[in-house]
Amino acid sequence: MNPIRERKSLIVNNILLAGIGLTLLVLFRIGQRATGVADIAWFIKLALFQSVLYLIAAWLIVRNRGGRGTVVLVLIFAGLFRLSILFAPPYLSDDIYRYVWDGRVQAAGINPYRYIPADEHLQSLRDEEIYPKINRRDYAHTIYPPVAEAVFLLTTRVSESITWMKAIMIGFEAIAIWAIAQLLAACGLARQRILIYAWHPLVIWEFAGSGHVDPIAIAFIALALLARRKNAEIATGIALAGATLGKIFPLVVLPAFNRRWNLKMPLTVAIAILVGYIPYLSAGRGALIFLLGHPPERGDESGEQLFLLSAIRRLPWGDHVPTAVYVAVAVLILGALAVWMLRQKDSGNESYIANALLLAATFTVLVTPHFPWYYAWLVPFLCFVSSVPVFYLSVSSFFLYLTWLYWSEAQVFKIKALIFVPFFLLLGLAIWFRRKGLDRRPAEMKALPDS
Repeated sequence: MNPIRERKSLIVNNILLAGIGLTLLVLFRIGQRATGVADIAWFIKLALFQSVLYLIAAWLIVRNRGGRGTVVLVLIFAGLFRLSILFAPPYLSDDIYRYVWDGRVQAAGINPYRYIPADEHLQSLRDEEIYPKINRRDYAHTIYPPVAEAVFLLTTRVSESITWMKAIMIGFEAIAIWAIAQLLAACGLARQRILIYAWHPLVIWEFAGSGHVDPIAIAFIALALLARRKNAEIATGIALAGATLGKIFPLVVLPAFNRRWNLKMPLTVAIAILVGYIPYLSAGRGALIFLLGHPPERGDESGEQLFLLSAIRRLPWGDHVPTAVYVAVAVLILGALAVWMLRQKDSGNESYIANALLLAATFTVLVTPHFPWYYAWLVPFLCFVSSVPVFYLSVSSFFLYLTWLYWSEAQVFKIKALIFVPFFLLLGLAIWFRRKGLDRRPAEMKALPDS
């Protein structure tokens, strides 16, 4: 392309991005007007409109060349988006109050896995600001793994404010963004693609808005991806262990990082996880509560929250399929993918990133989480592998907030159908286009079109 035309194209691209960024910023401010259940349908519409604008910005970033100015523009708006909602009280979730409480409990020298918040042993720690807003305080132990608990402790020793806890989660996002940017450069991809993560409305609302713990895991995942690119196996293992101890999900992507006949990395993961548990072993089995969860409440024991199982049970021959059978099949599917990946020859390229997304997306689809923020961990991978079905999965997760209004089993099934039926249609189209040779995307985007 002619240098003058290329420069003009870059300027136009940046102007369009700036316009989208300003519009998104205004919408983030407007979105804070939502309060209570009555406004949730309005909020979902706003978030979905933001998602459309975001997808346009992502398309511009992937399709057009940029420069340092584009990267700076992306990062400035990423910071402004988060600052615009950082100081507002959380609207979509009250989980953050448990984080502050767990930090306070640990500061008092008490194992956070030992007592529920309402236990009389913790009566002296109660206040009027945090304790009344803790969800499930009367019956549920904390479900957060050790690294998350350590972050809660260190954060609350500076301040027990909700804003400070959210700021720390944004700090972990900053680590993730740095690592993703470094990996993009190492892979020969434009650093401006960091927009795919940094501007995603889901991660902004859930992390800067609600202060969810997931950025801890996402930061460690990004560091693990970078360490694997540098062939640093021990660092990769430590990072994967950190991600798992931040939120259990990342453990499923371990096979994508491992090399055949090399146990150094998985052994590092196992040792680091064991070390992470040492400070909390006094609670015994209670320290593993995050693995066990609360199945009756989540609907996992009955299987009603598992969309694929619920769909099978609506078929004439599937109404008596046990949850245990579905779980066994899901484990076999993930196991088969893991074996396939471990049998692959190490080509020295970035296929491990695509494999990690394949495992992460498969796990998420099989589990079909009930909460939107459980889909956010897929977004960092999209900076490298632009899978259209996974893009849809991430932005459509906002539909799950409709469960605030419609909470019966049949209604929840219909809500999840809004997410997963189009996902599977897009998945089928992606596979068909690739097999027919009609995929016109750049080569680096084709690694995982069917995830």
